[in-house]
Amino acid sequence: MDELQSSLGYRYYLDTVFRRQETFGYRRPDIAPAPFFKTYPQAEKIALPKPVPAADADLWQVLLQRRSCRRYSGSSIGMEDLALLLWACQGSTARSGSYLLRTAPSAGALYPLETYVAVRRTEELEEGLYHFDVAGFQLEKLRCEAVGEELAEAALGQRFIAAAAVTFVWTAVFRRNMCKYGHRGMRYIAMDAGHACQNLLLAAEALGRGACPVAAFFDEEINRVLAVDGEEESALYLCAVG
Repeated sequence: MDELQSSLGYRYYLDTVFRRQETFGYRRPDIAPAPFFKTYPQAEKIALPKPVPAADADLWQVLLQRRSCRRYSGSSIGMEDLALLLWACQGSTARSGSYLLRTAPSAGALYPLETYVAVRRTEELEEGLYHFDVAGFQLEKLRCEAVGEELAEAALGQRFIAAAAVTFVWTAVFRRNMCKYGHRGMRYIAMDAGHACQNLLLAAEALGRGACPVAAFFDEEINRVLAVDGEEESALYLCAVG
């Protein structure tokens, strides 16, 4: 076995390959499900304005212009734009039974992601850390202090994160997906994060904002900022917007 095939990532890939002769005999591990949504009942709630997409945004031009941007003007983001960004990455667009379908696809409509927003400069929100309540389309205030510096330090010292007006952080609630898909579910969780982040990047471009995704960070340090346990729920992806 060479150095590629002996790596942990490649071994995971091999161990979760579907093969026609084995797929229908696949026995997933017995993992209990998790609630569809996470909320913070004691947190202060901030209602978000109804998202109204810009009528003049051209999808093809947005795709052409999208680039990762790490230098920001220092301007703030209004609540209308913040609501649009949140809706673009994880907003609800329809209901199917007990499922809230969203702007980004998810295997089995299970949506294992949770979205947190570190606010530095907005026109109506205090600096701090917020959780996005998808079902209520509102923010839940978790911390009343800026956390951009902490996120930047945890992200290998990438200073542009501290300079961003807002930074999105997605976590994975693992069992929400893996209770159905077992070991292979980890693949789908990572795909969900990619779908959500690309939606956010395109929405930011459409609004004339700069954005940059970040996957290099010390997981335990980001988890401490968010106050998540790193076992049932853990940081997966970041995106700075300015």
